Amino acid sequence: MKSAKELYRDFSVQEESIPIFSRAWWLDATAGPENWDVALVVSGGQIKASMPYMMRRRFGLRVLSQPALTQTLGPWLRPLKESAGPAKKLSQDQELMDELIAQLPRFDYFNQNWHYSLTNWLPFSWRGFQQTTCYTYVINDLRDMGKVWAGFHNNVRRNCKTATERYRITIREDLPLNDYLALNRMTFQRQGMEVPYPDDYVRRLDAACEKQNCRKTYIAVDPQGRQHAGCYVVWDSNSAYGLMNGSDPALRGSGALSLCFWHAIQDVARVTRKFDFEGSMLKPVEHFVRRFGAIQTPYFNISKTHSRLLRARHALLATVRDR
Repeated sequence: MKSAKELYRDFSVQEESIPIFSRAWWLDATAGPENWDVALVVSGGQIKASMPYMMRRRFGLRVLSQPALTQTLGPWLRPLKESAGPAKKLSQDQELMDELIAQLPRFDYFNQNWHYSLTNWLPFSWRGFQQTTCYTYVINDLRDMGKVWAGFHNNVRRNCKTATERYRITIREDLPLNDYLALNRMTFQRQGMEVPYPDDYVRRLDAACEKQNCRKTYIAVDPQGRQHAGCYVVWDSNSAYGLMNGSDPALRGSGALSLCFWHAIQDVARVTRKFDFEGSMLKPVEHFVRRFGAIQTPYFNISKTHSRLLRARHALLATVRDR
């Protein structure tokens, strides 16, 4: 008999509604094949619900979370027929989520972001989990590029025209990953921050995405060969995701990053339906992405702390923040 993880490997390939970040191959590349598992509800030979999670040790504590560059994990619940009423749907959600929670291994700390399509976290609340609302920004319909362009803020349209007409920038899709990584690194260096993922980590993920034919890098290059900016985009059949981006601080005035995203949006419209900017709670990032006419879309961060030591630490940090 196959294990839950083996069943999920097959299932995550077949079920198109499972986001790219929850697929087994993505978790193999990001967490490592041995560092993730899945809670699975099977009934009548059919998978009714799933919830993958990454497992790691931090300071001797067992943490269930999600890997770097993984926007969301959380539950997947098989939808009921459209004729089913809201009361029946809520009842099923509660039953399935209760079963998923019961299958989680012992942990000291749990923390995951859920996909924005999941709007009911009550069963987790009743089991002692906490919720924080975060936001992403989504263009929900890529069928009409004229309408998408019209939805851009004037600054974005002006940036795209400046990059094209004044700087004569073109977007390259054939440059090596190392070129993009250099631009990405510059963005963190400009802010005095360490890059939160090693280059080898990105290379491993990129190789996995290449096999699935679900990623591209878009790099803005001027006639002098200078690389102004770049973005790295992945997609599944439901949405594309702006996973990473970067720019040369000395060339930020060219508007090249806006042009990169506009090019990417037009390109992925051939293979998917939405564009998710993977919005940020950071004010400068939020200010940039909402100007693309994307809709502010809430999603849940779900957490739970069992460890007394961790609870004390979190309480102390909260006290310091409130002063």
